[in-house]
Amino acid sequence: MRNTFALQAFTLLLAATVVPAQAIEPDELDRLAADAQDQVVQWRRWFHEHPELSNREVNTAERVAEILRGMGLEPKTGIAHTGITAVIEGGKPGPMVAIRTDMDGLPVTEETGLPFASKQRAEYNGQEVGVMHACGHDAHMAMLLGAAQVLLAVRDELPGSVMLIFQPAEEGAPAGEEGGAELMLKEGIWDERKPEAVFGIHVGINQPGGELSVKPGPLMAASDRYEIRVLGKQTHGARPWNGVDPIVVASQIVLGLQTIASRQVDVTQAPSIISVGRITGGIRNNVIPDSVELEGTIRTFDQAMREDIHAAMERTARGIAESAGAEIEFEIDYGYPPVVNDADLVARMMPTLERVAPVNSLNPQTVAEDFSFFANETPGVFIFLGNSPPGVDPATQPSNHSPLFTTHEPNMEVGVRAFAHLVVDYLEGQGD
Repeated sequence: MRNTFALQAFTLLLAATVVPAQAIEPDELDRLAADAQDQVVQWRRWFHEHPELSNREVNTAERVAEILRGMGLEPKTGIAHTGITAVIEGGKPGPMVAIRTDMDGLPVTEETGLPFASKQRAEYNGQEVGVMHACGHDAHMAMLLGAAQVLLAVRDELPGSVMLIFQPAEEGAPAGEEGGAELMLKEGIWDERKPEAVFGIHVGINQPGGELSVKPGPLMAASDRYEIRVLGKQTHGARPWNGVDPIVVASQIVLGLQTIASRQVDVTQAPSIISVGRITGGIRNNVIPDSVELEGTIRTFDQAMREDIHAAMERTARGIAESAGAEIEFEIDYGYPPVVNDADLVARMMPTLERVAPVNSLNPQTVAEDFSFFANETPGVFIFLGNSPPGVDPATQPSNHSPLFTTHEPNMEVGVRAFAHLVVDYLEGQGD
């Protein structure tokens, strides 16, 4: 009797731990992605030729919605100004996951010479500028649409659903406006139904061409802007003792700020950067001015350290100013939080990514991305896709935000496959 009970217990344990067989074959997803590649290239070239700035992606949104409706989907439009969502409902019950792309271009005049190069112009900060997809958002949109086409082809076997997110203003909303991922969430895209996981892909960032790069934990930095106004007392340059020189104080503050990352925070916990990008003050060689302005950026990977650095900056600047009889006005403009990849989700999906393409680890990137807002709400994984031709040193290629930046289009098939495999494997419980 004891052996019978032991055998039954073992059988039940085995049944509980067996990974369910995949109903959708990986080879089928790859075939569908290859079939979609020509269309993905056409979509990408249209988006590339017609870029629009953040919160102004009107024609882009209309084109995306038109394509989604042509697939038989019912997109929701006008979210966070020009954002779009659509849901592919699988033929079987299951959870929901999300895949996300950004939509906006940059105020950059294109110099690639491509036959479909952008000739668009727009106003930015009061100036007429060229507009270009200089960061790969055209490829991101095309890859997500390609993945949607692949997933729709296997929808009847899909055990769950996938939300497609087309997000505007990743590069930052215009001054005085809200936008991007934060506003899409604020307007409730996940209020009724929150996905269990969210995935994003970004091309470039000096990764090997056609290969994927990912890491668990902090991946991309928080990005905050600061401004320090040093208030002194104007006087003749020949009699500095009659005033308070804000230029000298500002210079001391610049040096003092550099001791924060090296002396006031635990450098073994996470990297951090404090950069001064602008110093403005004075109008004449022999006049010590009343005030000087400093402006710069702060990059951090840990939220607690982020707050500590903000406090240390104000304390350091104020102390230096007061020692010279000056005062300061200190302002922090919070930007994007850090992108933190969920470690468990990375581990779970790593076999999927390795099936799609070679996968590399990488160091944290000090650039920022508002995918972080989505990943703060539900487990997320953000992945880099090498943008250059395979075998070419990516360091020799134009970087993101360059007027010469472009996409090696065959790599987009890898992105389509990655999106599709991630969705299917997650919904089918692979690696769970």
